[in-house]
Amino acid sequence: MHVLHIDTGRTMRGGQYQVLLLHNTLAERDCRQTLLAGTGIRSERPVEPASWKSVWRHARKCDLIHAHDARAHTLAALHGAGRPVVVSRRVAFAIGSGLASRWKYRRAVHFVAISEHVASVLRNGGVPDRKISVVHDAVAIPTEVPDSSGASGRDDSEFRVVSPNFEDPLKCRDLAVASCQHTGIALRLSDDLPADLRSAHALLYLSQSEGLGSALLLAMSMGVPVIASAVGGIPEVVSNGKTGFLVDNHVESISRALIRLRSDAPLRLQMGEQSLKRVRAEFSTGRMATRTMQVYRQVLGHSR
Repeated sequence: MHVLHIDTGRTMRGGQYQVLLLHNTLAERDCRQTLLAGTGIRSERPVEPASWKSVWRHARKCDLIHAHDARAHTLAALHGAGRPVVVSRRVAFAIGSGLASRWKYRRAVHFVAISEHVASVLRNGGVPDRKISVVHDAVAIPTEVPDSSGASGRDDSEFRVVSPNFEDPLKCRDLAVASCQHTGIALRLSDDLPADLRSAHALLYLSQSEGLGSALLLAMSMGVPVIASAVGGIPEVVSNGKTGFLVDNHVESISRALIRLRSDAPLRLQMGEQSLKRVRAEFSTGRMATRTMQVYRQVLGHSR
């Protein structure tokens, strides 16, 4: 089996990390792969720029194409040389209703939804259930988590909260700032979550729309409890009261969760432990790769 991966992202965000995690894990299983990418992908493996010419050239040598974002989906549909196209769907907004969008979605033979919520959006957009598989995002578990019990290895002299420094208005950065100001808690807006989470006591992740939230998995893999909006696919990751708190998108709800975590170190420790257990059991790279390979085999079996 030879898979052509296409991702056209221009910055290294959650989706690009997931592409690399899948690519690297499948490589360990001797799956032949070619990766065409935008400027956002930074990989130790060979990566060729994604363009209509590179897609056309490599498509004729592969068995199937896996498109990882909307523009990649378009490139695969237009220039994929008739190869079966599998599309990863990461976003939670509705499918477009125009003629071009309908044609593009009919061209895909299968969709990989990163959450049950995203799968429901696809169904509501007219995609048949038989063409949808749910494969949750994954996270690489760090070889060293601060103390085997997670958050207990962090300095409790000051309660530290980290939130992604997203400029997207749907990510509610201003609400995160306002909520922490309301409680008198210092907030670090992070451009480097893997580094900043090492000393954090909580991740504050607010959004108006979310497919799943791979930053949540990163925090949980490091034993960090999360406070997150109860929207989209987030409740499929965060177990309310066990691995963190699900909140409404208003200051009062968020502030209550912040104050609860700040005042209860044993609860933070317990949530950190449960978070790490959950990602190891349900969101491993091996699990993601196995489920994705099942999709590939299903697609190739049906296309021959």
